[in-house]
Amino acid sequence: MSAFDKLMSYVRTSEAVGQAAGHLYWDRDTMMPDKAQNQRAEVMAAMESVLHERRTAPMIGEWLASVDESSLSEADKANVRLIRKDYEQKLKIPADLPGRLARETSLAHSVWKQARSTDSKDQFMPALARVVALKREEAAALADGGDPYDALLDRYEAGLTASAIEPIFDRLRRGLVELLDGMDRDSGAAALNGMFPVSKQLEFARELAQSFSYDFGRGRLDVSVHPFSSGSGDDARITTRTDEADPFNCIYSTIHETGHAVYERNIDRKFAFAPVGRAASFGVHESQSRIFENQLGRGRAFCEWLFGRLRGIFGDIGVASEQEFYAAANRVNAGFIRTEADELHYNLHILLRFDLEREVIQGKLKIADIEEAWNARFKADFGRDVDRPSNGFLQDVHWSVGEFGYFPTYALGNVYAGCLFEAMSDSLPDLDESLRLGSAEPAAEWLRRSVHSHGSLRPPRDTINAACGFEASEKPLLTYLEKKFSRG
Repeated sequence: MSAFDKLMSYVRTSEAVGQAAGHLYWDRDTMMPDKAQNQRAEVMAAMESVLHERRTAPMIGEWLASVDESSLSEADKANVRLIRKDYEQKLKIPADLPGRLARETSLAHSVWKQARSTDSKDQFMPALARVVALKREEAAALADGGDPYDALLDRYEAGLTASAIEPIFDRLRRGLVELLDGMDRDSGAAALNGMFPVSKQLEFARELAQSFSYDFGRGRLDVSVHPFSSGSGDDARITTRTDEADPFNCIYSTIHETGHAVYERNIDRKFAFAPVGRAASFGVHESQSRIFENQLGRGRAFCEWLFGRLRGIFGDIGVASEQEFYAAANRVNAGFIRTEADELHYNLHILLRFDLEREVIQGKLKIADIEEAWNARFKADFGRDVDRPSNGFLQDVHWSVGEFGYFPTYALGNVYAGCLFEAMSDSLPDLDESLRLGSAEPAAEWLRRSVHSHGSLRPPRDTINAACGFEASEKPLLTYLEKKFSRG
């Protein structure tokens, strides 16, 4: 057995254990009893400690040193590259830190859920402080004297730095503000109005997921406080949320998470349980959910089908025409909640979080001052005063579970989605015909061939460039938004 074969056999077992850990997180956020949080925190701490021990085992370094890459395929060379980077990074982290982080973030997540539901910010702040202290410790170890925030960002978007993404975000911000300045912050479009029972919403959510190529033989749909997807390959699960007064919550959360899950399911199965079998990056991942949700799900063609289908299920929905429905689905409103934001305001939400969390990790913003800084920035960008913590800094789950460096990939995902949609539209001139019939299958198949199947074979930006046939930038996204929202 060659050094490479031994290495891959060992890594495949670690990948399988990692997937088991992922299902524990899924269970925590969907079905775990409320009073089980302390026990689950210990279980997750043990699991992460075992995984860290496996991923830093000395024989990995020995096998890597002995691998003869000249005889390896492109995929196997990518596996070696990814294993080497992960191994070298993991060696920098104190052996007990992953377990401590898993324990504290699991506890903090439970505290966050309660604090968010009751607007009890003082309940959450001590837990957040403990998580931030551990993330700063991790970042400092990984950065090795460099920018600690870049060290965390690299784990979500390999090779990306804050200084590299800032010019993209600056140009994006200017373009968005220019569009918003040319229109009312509230477009005045009618909102849906009617009776939307939760049971019917969830039944329709299953239909929606299938229309976007989701396979319930390899997944399931559940309800969570903050919608997410989990798993890969033949076990890719999604969650959604419901609001009896507003079915758009359930509709677009479902379509969004389906985009994530379809990506995971469509990675070439020959890459299973290998590093190259992971998604290219979180930014690429987000591009798949955002193109499903926005360019396709909020597009005029799909909205025509959606309007008729909702009226068939719920009766009177408060809007009388396809045009009114399309306007309602794309209503521009400076709302508090990121996950409910329109396409123009969404990235402003992300840029706010990017700037604040970067300052937190760098030690420039104190934990006690986060709410004040958040509210001031929101007032400046959105023109509104935050009325309560759950509409402000308590709304997102990410910081409670230690996901600092994650938020920028949302805006980057939108940028990538703009590029992909331009290329997809050129390749599929009849796409709207399928969408008017309620099927996004042609789009899903194009993404499978162009993005999904390749996994992590290429670096993130190369994955997008290869799919599009041109260099990724914010320009296609801004062009799409201007065409959709400009009054000119």
